[in-house]
Amino acid sequence: MMKNLQDTTTLHNGVKMPWFGLGVFKVEEGPELENAVKSAIKNGYRSVDTAAIYGNEVGVGKGIQAGLKEVGIAREDLFVTSKVWNSDLGYDATIAAYEQSLEKLGLEYLDLYLIHWPVEGKYKDAWRALETLYKEGRVKAIGVSNFHIHHLEELMKDAEIKPMIDQVEYHPRLSQKELQAFCQEHGIQLEAWSPLMQGQLLDNEVLQDIASKHNKSVAQIILRWDLQNGVVTIPKSTKEHRIIENANIFDFELTNEEMEVIHGLNQNLRVGPDPDNFDF
Repeated sequence: MMKNLQDTTTLHNGVKMPWFGLGVFKVEEGPELENAVKSAIKNGYRSVDTAAIYGNEVGVGKGIQAGLKEVGIAREDLFVTSKVWNSDLGYDATIAAYEQSLEKLGLEYLDLYLIHWPVEGKYKDAWRALETLYKEGRVKAIGVSNFHIHHLEELMKDAEIKPMIDQVEYHPRLSQKELQAFCQEHGIQLEAWSPLMQGQLLDNEVLQDIASKHNKSVAQIILRWDLQNGVVTIPKSTKEHRIIENANIFDFELTNEEMEVIHGLNQNLRVGPDPDNFDF
């Protein structure tokens, strides 16, 4: 079981990825973003997740450089993820999008590059591009985001390389047990976005009761639940005290009974679009 913030899972290609990281969805360019990334690195985070569509790769890059300099660690000690947007899902367009993300981030490579959404008729060409980038050693790992089981099955029919990651909406109201079982069977690591359901679970009485027993916050209980389920998680915050608090989950363990009680909150509810029905 994970014992600290730097603990990693080993992806099916042997690359080590931190179990816990910082997400920056909807955080705009500027000092707040740069300080959040720097502060996360300063406080022990070694994973940062962004995407082209977030429009903040420049600020993330600046925060990374500032954080590396302040802590005195090398680029290789950090795991950086970005994602190709729907409008760039073609072989050449995806290669170009990757180059653009690298330029904005100010990096020579990414640790993980993902297809953001499974746009029908386009994601296979994009995957071929990711395979090329991977085989050329320009990205350490490749994967997908928001893929259902049938999307993964369709992709793997023609793929030379299996996705290493499927990053999906995942929280106690959407526990995705079937998808996780499929991913485990095929060696694909599940990763959670919106693990706190955009704050909608913080007033849940069941979670509050468990939190009080462990003298933790509801957010900490949910994030611990993620990790004990073997799911990589990347909560978003721009406030240093919250960044620290979110990561303070390695000094306790939920019981099997508590894990099941939290699983029982599942209602297959989403705060984001269904990957079978999205329009952007």
